[in-house]
Amino acid sequence: MKIGDKVSVIDEDLEGTLVSVNDKTAIFEDLHGFRHEYPLAQLVLRGNLIYDEVPLTKKEETKKNISQKHQKNAMKIDLHFDQLVKNPNEYDSWERLFIQKERLMEVLDFCKANKIKRLEVIHGLGEGILQELVYEVLRGYTGIEFEENEFFKHQSASVEVVFIT
Repeated sequence: MKIGDKVSVIDEDLEGTLVSVNDKTAIFEDLHGFRHEYPLAQLVLRGNLIYDEVPLTKKEETKKNISQKHQKNAMKIDLHFDQLVKNPNEYDSWERLFIQKERLMEVLDFCKANKIKRLEVIHGLGEGILQELVYEVLRGYTGIEFEENEFFKHQSASVEVVFIT
């Protein structure tokens, strides 16, 4: 260590610039102008002086292996009636709900049979009749999990179903 070097004290939050160096002690001045005397064994050099001669090597980042079956996006079913039939105007309202319910149950059974892990059911926004029908059907199924938010009931146009079996 020589005069002018930046040093800090081991186990204390104190640093400064060396003003004088003796055989076993050194005096340094901190940022506020106060002088402190410490044994050389308790002082360490600060700054890049220690690492100037060490070459930098860039290591490649390792890639995390992710299973292919977990990378798949959720299967989606859109229960809007015009997506299910060719002529939506030819059906009564009770027929519409019945067809939508049947289609939902078919897709749920298909997902269980084919071990599909996630399904996104798009019921849309509106008066909430179809949304309530979807939740009613989902409550009747076992081996599935879904989030049923009573607080945000009419703010979500879809519900994600996770098959746990």
